[in-house]
Amino acid sequence: MYYSNGNYEAFARPVKPDGVDNKSAYMVGAGLAGLAAAAFLIRDGQMKGSNIHIFEELKLAGGACDGIHSPHVGFVCRGGREMENHFECLWDLYRSIPSIETEGVSVLDEFYWLNKRDPNYSLMRVSCNRGEDAQTDCKFDINDKAALQILKLFMTPDEELYDKRMDEFFDDDFYNTNFWIYWQTMFAFEKWHSALEMKLYIYRFIHHIEGLPNLKALKFAKYNSYESLILPLVRYLKAQGVDFQYDTRVTNVVFDIKPEKKVAKKIELIKKGQSKTIDLTENDLVIITNGCNTENSTLGDNDHAPDFSTKDGEGGCWELWRNIAAQDPAFGRPEKFCSSIKETNWESATVTTLDDRIPPYVQKMSKRDPFAGNVVTGGIITVKDSNWLMSYTFNRQPHFKAQPKNQLVGWIYGLYCIDVPGNYVKKPMKDCTGIEICEEWLYHMGVPVDQIHDMASKSANTIPCMMPYVTSFFMPRAEGDRPKVVPDGAVNFGFVGQFADTFRDTVFTTEYSVRTAMEAVYTLLKVDRGVPEVFSSVYDIRVLLDSTSKLMDGRKPIEVMLPSLFTGIAALKGKMDKNVVTKLLKRYNNV
Repeated sequence: MYYSNGNYEAFARPVKPDGVDNKSAYMVGAGLAGLAAAAFLIRDGQMKGSNIHIFEELKLAGGACDGIHSPHVGFVCRGGREMENHFECLWDLYRSIPSIETEGVSVLDEFYWLNKRDPNYSLMRVSCNRGEDAQTDCKFDINDKAALQILKLFMTPDEELYDKRMDEFFDDDFYNTNFWIYWQTMFAFEKWHSALEMKLYIYRFIHHIEGLPNLKALKFAKYNSYESLILPLVRYLKAQGVDFQYDTRVTNVVFDIKPEKKVAKKIELIKKGQSKTIDLTENDLVIITNGCNTENSTLGDNDHAPDFSTKDGEGGCWELWRNIAAQDPAFGRPEKFCSSIKETNWESATVTTLDDRIPPYVQKMSKRDPFAGNVVTGGIITVKDSNWLMSYTFNRQPHFKAQPKNQLVGWIYGLYCIDVPGNYVKKPMKDCTGIEICEEWLYHMGVPVDQIHDMASKSANTIPCMMPYVTSFFMPRAEGDRPKVVPDGAVNFGFVGQFADTFRDTVFTTEYSVRTAMEAVYTLLKVDRGVPEVFSSVYDIRVLLDSTSKLMDGRKPIEVMLPSLFTGIAALKGKMDKNVVTKLLKRYNNV
């Protein structure tokens, strides 16, 4: 497997790998990573679909990319998916997945046309004082000390960030900036999360710094992530003859470990309550999704808070990974990610409006007609003075195909949900019913206090969802805590998803799931085509200069961080005016 960039590799079709007709494949998990791996096996590995088997412990594919409509519960999304134009592997996949709405076009075609016609941007990124615009004015508000803290993290080698927390690099000068409000709530970072992941995120998305304050960097699908991303992929795979086995929990993969090679020999699973074993040969590929950030998620309803009794490390995916990891140190350390629920949880809620009372407040906050079929909030609106650090979003409506035309479906989440009472509802978010979460949200939109309870209980259906491990992949880590996509010496297996380890990319993205899937398939089948490298904006001097200037709200970075050097440059100004370096610095507002 090798990385590539440019159209020469992007448009090429690889030759059929040797011996693929004699191989079969087993996917452990039907999340986006497992589904993508199956698609790459078919498209680029040219494996027969009938030779591919997908095991999923739930009754539905998609993993964290969900969106369900239950007659007994209502509409539910545990979260949404923010995407951008340089998710190279994601778009490489979806250029080949047929649309289920428009004959003759791909999912990528639809997505591209939609976001060209209706580009995303926010008209109110941050609110305060019960529904007022916080007037952040697209400013980052970074002082000199905070700027130097960011620079220090940016320049620190990865190995010096192993097991380091963010709060070992930053203090209140940084945490009090608008930058941190934008960053924390968009990506769900906490102060105790990995400094390494923070650095990788800055590297990965530095080309979008300008778009952070108004979210114009983001792109969204037409509907929820299940109907927009998962369902077309599942239908494509089924049309190719792929075998889906739901209600099937894999409990272990048994390996034969030798110094020179590692071979998966057996899959142990429980299917509809019955234990079963599948013996494997070296021609049987096993692609394992190890770990899951939505494991043990629980739902409440209008009248009940979700259960929050999961203990550290509980959950089928963690049990599977522990059983695998016990066989070889190269298979990672799951305990680094699942052993502190108090640091990895937050709660979301799906709210559905039922009449015409709440939509005017959504329109007030978004500054758009929410029923127009276009961008509404343009990403999350963060309530700056919320005790729960509440954010909420309404994407293009309808958000579900089955959604009635007179209803809106939105999504709320709180980062501080365990032990902090709300501003209106005087108890922690985790203890709140759907009605109470809706009340807190309505309060922050400026609904008159005497109307809040009646509106929350009669004009909305609110389904809370507690996720104990939702940011588990952000926990401080070191080399080897995550297994390589294909471990050294592995013959017929690989790891995919958010807890597999690949070079330079960032977790908590659809791209990471698809990238690990592509790398696993290309490595195991020796597919002779390059995997698109992570977009290299961090190595583009133009992006670095421009982003630095934007972060400083237009101030000259050299003046702020290197005043003595600036004085020297000023003294030589006459000699440097025609220098190509000086022209570059001027073009991007650095001098």
